Amino acid sequence: MASLGHVTPQSKHFAAPLPLRSGASIAGYDLVYETYGTLDARRSNAVLVCHALNASHHVAGTYAGQERSEGWWDNLVGPGKPLDTDRYFVIGVNNLGSCFGSTGPMHVNPATGRPWGADFPVVTVEDWVDAQARLLDALGIERLAAVLGGSLGGMQALSWTLRHPQRVGHCIAVATAPSLSAQNIAFNEVARRAIITDPDFHGGHFYAHGVVPKRGLRVARMIGHITYLSDDSMEQKFGRALRAAELGYSTQDIEFQIESYLRYQGDKFSEYFDANTYLLITRALDYFDPASEHGGDLAAAFAAARGIGFHVVSFTTDWRFSPARSREIVKALVDNRIDVSYAEIAAPHGHDAFLLEDTRYHGVLRAAFQRIAAATGGGR
Repeated sequence: MASLGHVTPQSKHFAAPLPLRSGASIAGYDLVYETYGTLDARRSNAVLVCHALNASHHVAGTYAGQERSEGWWDNLVGPGKPLDTDRYFVIGVNNLGSCFGSTGPMHVNPATGRPWGADFPVVTVEDWVDAQARLLDALGIERLAAVLGGSLGGMQALSWTLRHPQRVGHCIAVATAPSLSAQNIAFNEVARRAIITDPDFHGGHFYAHGVVPKRGLRVARMIGHITYLSDDSMEQKFGRALRAAELGYSTQDIEFQIESYLRYQGDKFSEYFDANTYLLITRALDYFDPASEHGGDLAAAFAAARGIGFHVVSFTTDWRFSPARSREIVKALVDNRIDVSYAEIAAPHGHDAFLLEDTRYHGVLRAAFQRIAAATGGGR
C-alpha cells in the first residue's frame, strides 16, 4: 500500500468565545489540524478522526526532514488502507488543552500575559466536539461521512452523534466506553496525584520556575501504560525475565525487564508531554457520561442519534475498556432501533490493540468504510 508521504500541519484561529460545559468560555484560541486526501465536489466524503489521550492531529503520514515522525494511526489511514485517502478526505484535529499546537496550558493567557498553566479552563469531551464543529464550519463541511475514534477518541465520536447528529452519517467507535468505571477513575486519580505532588509542579505554574514535574509524569505514564496492555501480552513479552544475570537483592534498583520497560516509557513521556495537559485530559475522561443527563438511561441518551449508522469494535483482552462496555453502547442503540454493527475481536494486545495492525481488526474497519462509501455515493 502507498504511503501518504509528507504532510503539513495547519492552524485556524477562532476569535469568538467558545462556551464550555463548566460555564466558562475561551476566546482567541487556535486549533491545529491536518488533512489527508481530497474533499470531493459535493463535500460529502469527509471523515473526522478523533485522537486519544497522548496523541494529536498528526494521524498519518510523516513530516519533511524529521525522522520517526510517522502519524499515530498511519497503519490505518492512507492510500489503499482501511480508511482510504484515495476515497475519503480525512481530518485530524488537536484538541483544546493539548500540548501539540492547539491552545493549551503552555500558551499565554491574554488576561495575564503569562502561560495559562493551571488556570486553563477545564475542558470536556463535549467542548472538544463543539470546537471541532467550528473547524468544520470554517472548512465548509456541513456533514461528515463518518467520525472515527478509539478510546478517548471513541468517546468524542459518540458525543458527535449526540451533540450534532444532523452532521454525522456514521460513527465508528473503537475500544471505548459510554463512561469510565470507578476503577478507571481511580487509575486517573492516582496518576494525577503523582503529578500534583511532584515538588516541581508548583501548583501547575511550573513554567515560571523553569522546571518540569518529570517525576510525576513518569509515574503517571507508568500507571497508564500498565492499563493499556493485557496480562497475556506482558507475560509473553517480559515474563519474569531479569535485567541482569542474577538478582541484585535491591528494593530500589531495576531487577526485572518489565520494570526497565516501564521506566523507559515513563522517561520518554516526561520529555514531550505537558503535566497540565495530562490533568485536563484525564479529567475529561472522568466527566464523560452522556447517560447522566437522562437519569442514567443510556438508551434515552442515544435517542438523539437515530438515523446515524454505528460500527462498534472491542477487543477481548482490553480490560480498561472491556467488551462489556461496548456492548452497553450496542444495547442502547438496539433499544432505539438504530442501525449498528458490532465486532468483538480476539486480540492479545489489550487496550493498545486499537492502534496496532491486525488483519481481522483492519478487515472490519475496511468493510465499514466500504459500506459508508456505498451509502454516501462512493466519495471521489
